[in-house]
Amino acid sequence: MSKSFENYHKRKLISSYFSVVLSIALVLFLLGILGLLVLNTKKMADHFKEQITISVFLKDSAKEVEINQMQKSLAMAEYSKKATYVSKEEAAEQHTKEIGENFQDFLGYNPLKNSIDIQLNADFVSPDQMEKIAGEISKKGYVDEVSYDRPLVGLLTENVKKIGFWILVASGIFTFIAVLLINSSIRLSIYSKRFIIKTMQMVGATKTFIRRPFILNNIKLGILGSIIAILALSGVLYYINENFNELGLFEDPTALVLLLVSVFILGVFISFISTYFATQRFLNLRTDELYY
Repeated sequence: MSKSFENYHKRKLISSYFSVVLSIALVLFLLGILGLLVLNTKKMADHFKEQITISVFLKDSAKEVEINQMQKSLAMAEYSKKATYVSKEEAAEQHTKEIGENFQDFLGYNPLKNSIDIQLNADFVSPDQMEKIAGEISKKGYVDEVSYDRPLVGLLTENVKKIGFWILVASGIFTFIAVLLINSSIRLSIYSKRFIIKTMQMVGATKTFIRRPFILNNIKLGILGSIIAILALSGVLYYINENFNELGLFEDPTALVLLLVSVFILGVFISFISTYFATQRFLNLRTDELYY
């Protein structure tokens, strides 16, 4: 009889530990996925921003040496990712491919101008900065016109801000929910031992002495849950990278390492805080309140 009760108690204890570890792992895994989304949202936003092009149209009187110097200076500018020279002949050929017929046959001449197309670094793609860049380039005497899609730049900047804001809000909400879920699981596991806690207190054990084994035990569970979450995240990262290599998930390994380390630290920290306050609550209860 005594042995069967002991086995039952062990199974119950293992089941309690398993539920705590599983809840910690699942919540941290979801938080890690959200963190991965945050990292790649910025990367995707930067990708779209860097597709914006400023076209610098040059006067026909511009000398070759002036064009070469300007292309080199634009390519070396801090706001520039790439500067490409496009001759009027190349532009006409590209235009002919797009519309499916040679417009020069009708006009009898090529009305297009030589140009330099500038792809900007993502940090400089905003209405104010692009207007400033365009203004500086326009001061050159051999520049005829500086053109870019102003409405598109404004719309892109506004939408990126909105998406960034709502992702931050979602991150905050999910983090709060994660803390509540892990806290609830740990409190339930400690609730089953509330009488043991009160008995130890009644025989003279200090609060620190009583709390210590609970905190150490749940930190171990938090570490185990964090490791499971990290392994699951690593598997998801590997799968996505193998099947969607164009996303370039491993282009910034430092950010990914920081994400995984953050998941581990968060799991341990929440386990510690939740255990501390859960045990403190039962330590402060009167004996008759333990039954409610």
